[in-house]
Amino acid sequence: MRTSPDTSRPGAPWRGRAVPAPALVLGSVFSVQIGQALGRDLFAWTGPAGVVALRLGIAALVLLPLWRPRAPRDARTLLLVCAYGAAIAGMNLIYPAMAHLPMGMAVTVQFLGPVAVALAGSRRAADLVWGGLAAAGILLFADTQGGGADPVGLAFAAGSGVSMAAYILLSRRAGATAAGGAPPAWAVAVAALITLPIGAAHEGAALLDPRLLAAGAGIAVLSAVVPYSLDLAALRRLPPRVVGVLQSLEPVVGAVAALLVLGERLDPAQWGAVACVTAAAVGAVATRRTPAAGPDPGA
Repeated sequence: MRTSPDTSRPGAPWRGRAVPAPALVLGSVFSVQIGQALGRDLFAWTGPAGVVALRLGIAALVLLPLWRPRAPRDARTLLLVCAYGAAIAGMNLIYPAMAHLPMGMAVTVQFLGPVAVALAGSRRAADLVWGGLAAAGILLFADTQGGGADPVGLAFAAGSGVSMAAYILLSRRAGATAAGGAPPAWAVAVAALITLPIGAAHEGAALLDPRLLAAGAGIAVLSAVVPYSLDLAALRRLPPRVVGVLQSLEPVVGAVAALLVLGERLDPAQWGAVACVTAAAVGAVATRRTPAAGPDPGA
């Protein structure tokens, strides 16, 4: 579940009026998950730190001129943008998680962050059901792969989920302080500044290989630039809750993308875990009394 930037800016990149709004959301979901699967496929060329550095660095270079955001005008807004960027950087822990876990499993564990945000503070009996479904999904994963999933991978995926939860909460505040794509555009730039030195330390000059740069550009467009633009267009025409329900399909789409792109297969119990977490997300967002947060650029 990716929390989209505020959509009130008239000059946002693409309105997508000729395309049905639900199709825009689903396009965003498929784009970000296929982009992540292709990023995982790049591990044969470079490690997770290199993929993240390329993804965020190139995305920032595209999004800043595309959205032409105004610079933060005060220290409070600057601090918020920096925290927002740190959350985006943390969401990219999904890439080292995928070095230890099947992508479908990693994305599902990551998605518990948005589920937790949707359920936070609720005292309704129905929400206990959604929380129980999410817990059942994790227990199913923990019991697979020959006695237990890789704890390092689970820790990375959980860290990504915590960052995604923080991202959702920070995006609400950022949307209230500035219109349009300014906060997320600057936040992606901050995330790039955080992750580029780490990628450079791990991979060095190998990141400047033209073939790797071209592949990284494709991943940045698929997993960040296109989803952001589609989400911006969709949220002008759909309530955030509807967008949230559609984006709850991300664990399933992530598992399918991993199967098609990477050849990764989940066993029946793992597919059951994906279904549990997806159902929990759909239920938590669809039955929520207050407006749910909109979608996020992904990791």
